[in-house]
Amino acid sequence: LLFVFCIRYVFYFKFIFLCIRSFGLYEIWWIYKAWRFYKQKENLDIMPAARAIFSIFFLTTLFDKILLFAKEKGYGKNFSSIELFIGFFFGNILAKLPEPFWLISLFSFVFLIPPFKALNYAKQNSSEFVVTEQTSFSGRQIGLIIVGIIFWGLVLFGMTM
Repeated sequence: LLFVFCIRYVFYFKFIFLCIRSFGLYEIWWIYKAWRFYKQKENLDIMPAARAIFSIFFLTTLFDKILLFAKEKGYGKNFSSIELFIGFFFGNILAKLPEPFWLISLFSFVFLIPPFKALNYAKQNSSEFVVTEQTSFSGRQIGLIIVGIIFWGLVLFGMTM
C-alpha cells in the first residue's frame, strides 16, 4: 500500500509578501514547515518547531536536504548552503542597526529564496505527493498579516515621534 499525502506550496510573491508583512516571522514559519515536510517525507525523529526556532544550528542541513531533493527531481540550479546561511544570519543581525537602518534586516528573506524555489520545484516534480498551490491565505497566515500590520503601524508611529 502506497501512502501519498497532499502538500501545498506557497507561490513566490506570496512568500515575499508574507516575509515582509510579518517582520520576518513567516521566515521562521517557512523553516518550520520545511522541517515538518522532511519529518513526514523521511519519517525522521526530529522536532520541526525546535529546528525552526534554533535554525542557527540546523539551517545549512535544511538547505542541503532541499538541494539534494530538488536535484533528484531534475532541478538545474545550484546554491551554497553555507553562503545562504551566512547571508541570512548577518541579514538578521542588521536588526541591531540604529533607526531606520535596522529595516534593512527585513530583507534577510532573500537568502531563503533559492531553497524556497528549489523545494517548491522538487515538490511539484515529485510523484510521491499530490501537490497544489495555496491560492488563498490560511488562518495562520492571516494572523501573521494582522500581527505584521500592528508591528508596521507601531514602527511607523514610532518613527514619526
